[in-house]
Amino acid sequence: MKKLPIGIQDYKKIKEGNYTYIDKTKYILDLISSEAPIFLSRPRRFGKSLTISTLYYLFKGEKDLFKGTYIYDKWEFKEYPVIRISLLDTTNDTEEELKDGLLRIIKREARKYGIKIESDHYKYAFDELIFELSRKERVVILVDEYEKPILDNINNKEKAEKYREILRNFYVSIKSNDEYIKFVFMTGITKFTKTGVFSALNNLNDISLNKKYAQILGYTQEELERNFKEHIKETALEMNMKEKELLKNLKMYYNGFSFDGESSVYNPFSILRFFNERKFQNYWFESGSPSFLYEYIKGKKIRYEDLVKYPVSELDFSTREIEEANASIFFTQSGYLTFKGKEQYGMEYEYLLDYPNIEVKNSFSKIILEANYELERGKIKEINKTIWKAIREKDMEGIIKEIKRIISAIPYNLHKKEESYYHSLIYTILASAGLNVTAEELTNLGRSDIVIEEDVIYIMEIKIDKSAEKALNQIKEMKYYEKYKGKEIYIIGININSEKRNIDEYKIEKI
Repeated sequence: MKKLPIGIQDYKKIKEGNYTYIDKTKYILDLISSEAPIFLSRPRRFGKSLTISTLYYLFKGEKDLFKGTYIYDKWEFKEYPVIRISLLDTTNDTEEELKDGLLRIIKREARKYGIKIESDHYKYAFDELIFELSRKERVVILVDEYEKPILDNINNKEKAEKYREILRNFYVSIKSNDEYIKFVFMTGITKFTKTGVFSALNNLNDISLNKKYAQILGYTQEELERNFKEHIKETALEMNMKEKELLKNLKMYYNGFSFDGESSVYNPFSILRFFNERKFQNYWFESGSPSFLYEYIKGKKIRYEDLVKYPVSELDFSTREIEEANASIFFTQSGYLTFKGKEQYGMEYEYLLDYPNIEVKNSFSKIILEANYELERGKIKEINKTIWKAIREKDMEGIIKEIKRIISAIPYNLHKKEESYYHSLIYTILASAGLNVTAEELTNLGRSDIVIEEDVIYIMEIKIDKSAEKALNQIKEMKYYEKYKGKEIYIIGININSEKRNIDEYKIEKI
């Protein structure tokens, strides 16, 4: 059984170390035939750095490393000078630190080729390196995490803009030295804007939302089942599950990331960690920056309803700089939201947004409860246990009582007299417990407010200042339960009293 390449981003180490490798070279072969600079944005820990590493060894002409891959007999392996830049290697507490960091990267790359850089200016040093390397052969440039200094300062607009100007001056060297360059590939978390870092690179080919490359990073269902056969078998035995059940749970927990609104992929980091630990846990989410997310959510007063209410278009991703973009745009680019479908209007597409899977939904909801509703972390943990116990015992009354208790603990000044406020809040409470819960579940007759889909199906309709009976009748009239026929189903009508700021009536029926 091949080893799991957890935390290994070097292609050569993976191939020589007998680690599992998911062959993406069919996509790469297509990319390297392009003359225009290519840009790809994806969330963190999605394989961007491994892709950069794969391209590095391709252009270094190391053909033996590619035995057994799609590209092996389809590419004329030839060595090119490669400039490899990762902005993970820079510190950026000040503008001078960033400039110095960029200069150090360029000088380090130059030393690999025995070149001494004369200039001490980060931009001119880059120009010099490109020119000197091109004396032998046209140059390949690979850039990883192109915007990290900006993202590190997303809550400081003034600083972010100063760093953007520095990076703009740096990357313009790619455009001005076009005649000396063979191939350019750049990655980051966020897409660029027309006036941003890459404003001078008007020939940049952005493939981030290109359907053709929707599965270039991440694992498809077929790739998962083919490449992790032995891990699936052993994990299913250890967890006392059938393989079919394990695959179903893996899909719910870790699949669902979509970059075209149609196909989806698993996050590689979560899958590798899962097979290593052999337990369901929020691996990808917890490897990120919860403290940063907490401040961002708290500062913008974000709730679930605000994130998924409106579809977004491709244009929404490139009209504003990331620190000024709507929260839904930022969270989509960083992987906390994803495309869950698309609608066409004339020649334009709009994408529907939602959490990709249970892992993200669960962790993100906990942070929203803590940051937005001022619930303590310990209290949230206690809530989660109570709700899970009630679900196991099919005690819907117990869950509603717990929801009432939580709502009463939220400061009165945070409440809003809107149905959407309570939809969002109740959904977030249930999602924070790790339940397979969806909001505004689409049926052919309309949309139900909240659906919990565990061993038993619970369909909830929420009204404000009306009646639980009216809410219950809407579920019946619209037949929200039809798509779940054959399963055990409960429907729940809930009424919120806006003066009491809480649930004052509910009705539960079994279908």
